[in-house]
Amino acid sequence: MEGDCLSCMKYLMFIFNFLIFLGGSFMLSIGVWVLVDPLGFREIVAANPLLFTGVYFILAIGAMLFLLGFLGCCGPIRENKCLLLFFFIIILLIFLAELAAAILAFFFREHLTREYFTRELKHHYQGYNTTEVFTSTWNTIMTIFDCCGVSGPEDFDVGLFRLLNPHKMTPDACCQGSSYQGHMAHVSMLQCVSGNPAFQNNKLFTMVFALCLFRGIQ
Repeated sequence: MEGDCLSCMKYLMFIFNFLIFLGGSFMLSIGVWVLVDPLGFREIVAANPLLFTGVYFILAIGAMLFLLGFLGCCGPIRENKCLLLFFFIIILLIFLAELAAAILAFFFREHLTREYFTRELKHHYQGYNTTEVFTSTWNTIMTIFDCCGVSGPEDFDVGLFRLLNPHKMTPDACCQGSSYQGHMAHVSMLQCVSGNPAFQNNKLFTMVFALCLFRGIQ
């Protein structure tokens, strides 16, 4: 009875880690494909700091999952103590990394507030600028997540953006341009930057991780 139970646990562990192995392989494949793509996708990614950092993040996570899944598959099936030891060491390192991240988040919690990100946005965001890291990253975030600033369009009422763009209430990245075609797309853009909320992104951006990411690559 005990042997059957151990055998069942062994194969369950194999199946679970095989899924992790497949996920890691998929992420590695995506990352490598983007970096060596002959059709020019690499240049598009390299031109955007957020996407460029994201590719290497995907590669790192994919490599870790690939190795973790491989050790978790081979260790139980072959009943190899060395492979299982490496498997549990990686699990321990992941746990310690999460613990360290939690401790850092606690000590730097004043930098993870909505007010902090709003203040940074007002002081550094320029509008339409593809060369400045902070601005281009914010444009990417607002476009991808259909949001407008941290709390909404009111984040742009005062600050560097209004000084550089006195005739615009909100940046172009806040606009719902993808919902319209042709002449209507131009009209909606004009309505948006003029302050019409019907043509502006209305989702609240609460993904602190992404905000911390672009803060770290300035």
